[in-house]
Amino acid sequence: EPHASSSPAVATSSEAEEIEVLDSEDVLPMAAEDVTFPLLSQFDPDNTGYISTEKFRSLLQRHGSELDPHKLEVLLALADSNSEGRICYQDFVNLMSNKRSNSFRQAILQGNRRLCSKALLEETGLSLSQRLIRHVAYETLPREIDRKWYYDSYTCCPPPWFMITITIVAFFLYNGVVLDRFVLQVSHPLYLKNALLYHPQLRAQAWRYLTYIFMHAGIEHLGLNVVLQLLVGIPLEMVHGAARISFVYVAGVVAGSLAVSVADMTAPVVGSSGGVYALVSAHLANIVMNWSGMKCQFKLLRMAVALICMSFEFGRAVWLRFHPSAYPPCPHPSFMAHLGGVMVGITLGVIILRNYEQRLQDQTLWWIFLSIYVIFVLFAIFWNIFAYSLLDLKLPPPP
Repeated sequence: EPHASSSPAVATSSEAEEIEVLDSEDVLPMAAEDVTFPLLSQFDPDNTGYISTEKFRSLLQRHGSELDPHKLEVLLALADSNSEGRICYQDFVNLMSNKRSNSFRQAILQGNRRLCSKALLEETGLSLSQRLIRHVAYETLPREIDRKWYYDSYTCCPPPWFMITITIVAFFLYNGVVLDRFVLQVSHPLYLKNALLYHPQLRAQAWRYLTYIFMHAGIEHLGLNVVLQLLVGIPLEMVHGAARISFVYVAGVVAGSLAVSVADMTAPVVGSSGGVYALVSAHLANIVMNWSGMKCQFKLLRMAVALICMSFEFGRAVWLRFHPSAYPPCPHPSFMAHLGGVMVGITLGVIILRNYEQRLQDQTLWWIFLSIYVIFVLFAIFWNIFAYSLLDLKLPPPP
């Protein structure tokens, strides 16, 4: 097991209808799988929707030893910070079920919290897997209370499968199995003659706007993308889940190819830099925005290394774009996909990464940025349909 402590039980609407009434009124709902939530009437006989803080503290003192220590700390912070003498029962249920929602955030951030116990970083006697989970928490989350909550709730089920799968498939499977080589240089005869890369003459084949990530223009292009994708993408997926990280990644990939079709209309594009740069730029922007709260070791040095690697790869892409092509009149791959990925990362990506805290203003920004992204995609689609013929561009011949 990656973690020794019990994982929080997740209450669903169907489970709520089957909740059993426990005999004692002083039983605290716990995170263990074999304990169900008591009915609201046990804590709220008048059916007001609230629990008194006195009753709440009494339950915590009596049964706190049965809870995960970090979850107990969050619950005590909730009781200590409440100035109204009562706690919303739904907030209590959300906390116990580990539901990340607006009511969850309001519950743990109401007033000034008191976190009295030692920081997660100071705990000793952890196994290798526990130290890894703690490391990921400090790499990606800016608040101690969220780190402790993540540390207690993470079960490695499911594992970070998306980043591992896309790395194996996109970077190695096609080149290694189909073409019998792991990297195609831009001077290779099969470089343009495949059904994967984006080519301006073949832009009507919609799959090419995604599958171009399966091709790379050289070993250095492949190597940097692999390193950045695994070192940044896997920890982010462990915290935020495959759905959110895959959305940022795919959005960066699509934005990258569409940016090329709009801003560099005569060039092909290869490589997964659009998706990789979306993840890395979102992560770096999140660190900068929460600089004081981020406690990852050597964060300044790590940021500098990431920026140097990104700058080196981007500079290489710019140089290659304007270098004489091995297959004139078709130019070398465009670098605009990198910029498309960065723009997705510092807009949609930042909001998704910060969404672990579920801020209300983040939800507003999320819809704004999503609307801008959709408008850009629609604009690029119409651009691809009409602009090429209206501008009468001289495109390179199809491969």
